[in-house]
Amino acid sequence: MKIAFLVHYYPKVSHSFIRREIAALEAMGIPVARFSIRSCPGELVDPADLLELEKTRTVLDVGAIRLFLSLLRVALTKPIRFMQALWLTFKIGWGSDRGILRNLVYLAEACVLLGWFSDLEISHLHAHFGINPTAVAMLCHVLGGPSYSFTVHGPKEFDSATSLALPEKINRSAFVVAISSFGKSQLYRWCDRDQWSKIHVVHCGLDKTFLNAVYQPIPDKPQLVCVGRLCEQKGQLLLVEAAGQLAAQGLDFKLVLVGDGPLRSQIEISIARLGLEDKIEITGWASNSEVQQHIFASRAMVLPSFAEGLPVVIMEVLALGRPVISTYVAGIPELVEPGVCGWLVAPGSVEALTTAMRMALESPVAELEQMGKIGIERVAKQHDATQEARKLAMLFNSGDRPLRSEELQIRSQESNRLGLIEKVY
Repeated sequence: MKIAFLVHYYPKVSHSFIRREIAALEAMGIPVARFSIRSCPGELVDPADLLELEKTRTVLDVGAIRLFLSLLRVALTKPIRFMQALWLTFKIGWGSDRGILRNLVYLAEACVLLGWFSDLEISHLHAHFGINPTAVAMLCHVLGGPSYSFTVHGPKEFDSATSLALPEKINRSAFVVAISSFGKSQLYRWCDRDQWSKIHVVHCGLDKTFLNAVYQPIPDKPQLVCVGRLCEQKGQLLLVEAAGQLAAQGLDFKLVLVGDGPLRSQIEISIARLGLEDKIEITGWASNSEVQQHIFASRAMVLPSFAEGLPVVIMEVLALGRPVISTYVAGIPELVEPGVCGWLVAPGSVEALTTAMRMALESPVAELEQMGKIGIERVAKQHDATQEARKLAMLFNSGDRPLRSEELQIRSQESNRLGLIEKVY
């Protein structure tokens, strides 16, 4: 079996979890071909991402003429399947906020992939994110391409399920992956009861870089870190407001924002308005090793998100032995337990966020380290990339008979037990 992965942007700074998933599958002997709709080489800084870029074929790099010629070729050689795919394109495009024209481009992209998949003898296509990559995967399948599955992360898929034709994508898929129980429940909302059995939870995972990282004691200095794209849904503007309240209370601290994004200029304006230039630092994009160093230099990580799936950075921070401050949003409470391995606050509440940040800054180091140890144990149990990839591999190998969630869980536990025995011997 040869698997293809399709992502809108790959590799990408925020998509390291996909890279780990692919690496874990390949370590099991499952070859994976990488495909991306677009590329973003300018923002890549991590050597592992740059290596992945060399292994990835980008659809839109073929150019407009090649897109049109691929569309024409499929129309002439597979007229019946092409008409079926064209009908589906208009069906999903009619109710889409992207419009019919954009969906016709997806059809052309599917035609390009159809030729590539035939040459490479791809037997199954897995897309990440239930947006346009899954639309392209579905259209490619209708054209006669391989079966497809997809991973839904949220929150966009849940916010725009109807315009994204999410029910249609679920119905035509071999199986669907959610990254949390919350995500699974949201998918249940958008499909018929008889489709529920094909929906499974496969967590995003971490590799040995994080799971086997050498523990570093939590520093006594009053520093917090926020790691994530600078955008509305991550809540950094609210974070700056909370930092302003801490400063007004006379608290000595430093807050490091690791990342970049469209909201950077607004965040910088807020920092200047509140006179926090000496307390808040924005680093821009950073490599995995640089991110780790910023985490190790901090007492806790804070991510006051308004909308999420289940942020991978929370897993990474817990794996490195640092507590997390976040919000009661989506799958986050499935990993972060208040008072056990961090703090959770109501999304949008500056007051609650300020209180939690003050507690993290003033708590004894021994208390924070106990939280950190529990976080390490939780991540190792729930978010090991190898264990999670085994679940995905079982789904790929299930063929025409989709596994039920209970059956997948039993097989996964047995596989993990056998894997542990192999490590021992």
